[in-house]
Amino acid sequence: MRFAHPWMLLGVLPVLAAAWWAAARLEPGRRPTLPYPALGSFAAEPSLRSRLALWLPLGLRLLALLLVCVGLGRPQKVTRRLQGSGEGIDIMIALDTSLSMNALDFQPLSRVEAAKDTAARFVRGRVEDRIGMVVFGGGPMLACPLTLDYDALIGRIEGLSAGMTGADGTALGEGIISALNHLKAGAAKTKVIILLTDGRGNVGLDAVTAAKTAAALGVKIYAIGTAKRGESLMPVDDPNLGRVMVRVEEDLDEEGLLEVARLTNGKYWRATSLSELRSIYAEIDKLEKTKVKLPEIVSRADLYALPVLGAALLLLLEAVLSQGLLLRWP
Repeated sequence: MRFAHPWMLLGVLPVLAAAWWAAARLEPGRRPTLPYPALGSFAAEPSLRSRLALWLPLGLRLLALLLVCVGLGRPQKVTRRLQGSGEGIDIMIALDTSLSMNALDFQPLSRVEAAKDTAARFVRGRVEDRIGMVVFGGGPMLACPLTLDYDALIGRIEGLSAGMTGADGTALGEGIISALNHLKAGAAKTKVIILLTDGRGNVGLDAVTAAKTAAALGVKIYAIGTAKRGESLMPVDDPNLGRVMVRVEEDLDEEGLLEVARLTNGKYWRATSLSELRSIYAEIDKLEKTKVKLPEIVSRADLYALPVLGAALLLLLEAVLSQGLLLRWP
């Protein structure tokens, strides 16, 4: 662990000084300015409750301020991966996020949730491949560039949702071209696109033309069709009725996806269940690997929320106790 702003920890000094000054004012040995004669015979040993009422709020505030100082120092968990040589390829996942991906083909999951689950499992199973992701509905969008930081990529995968591109339709060819553009900068000899969709291209460049571009660049496309045969149920938000279930017809362009895979020397699968989708990714996991040079990867995860939350809870506890169990009357 490290502190991104270690100088902020110097704030501990004025906090401790203020605590010492406050404690000195609470010393039981202090005497009133105008002492009353012979008052000592009436003095009694303070009770446990009165001692707690005197010292506990001060202690809780002191701990809360110290935790705030730690939070301001911005503690971070640092993970390093040393540089070296390894086996790896460049992979771009091109995932369809059109609204039809909300269909409930993979009970209890929707198509998009099943796609997210298997993509995340696939990423966790890789070791030295650079993996990125583009999503497409009516247009393509970069979700994550090629990276070895799998935690960051999985975080992006978990945040995906159907309709997130904000454009209607299925830009299948545009999704392929977007993935190709992000593969260009890769240094690996083997480059692969994993294309997952539940429909057919109906916006922008057609998928076969995009596949010919991929073939010219030496990029394989592994195409996966995710749709149950026949009708499926899909939740839709109706302005009058609220959320209702509607039936949607299968619209998977298997012939087009087969041609896309054939042109690029890849392969096509159809998944109609979650287990089938997982087995397809397991097969893709056995792709050919090539030698690459790995840079040192440093991942930093901020932990400042923990001490700040602890400080807030301590202050809340102090307020509750001061207005209840430890309430002091003048």
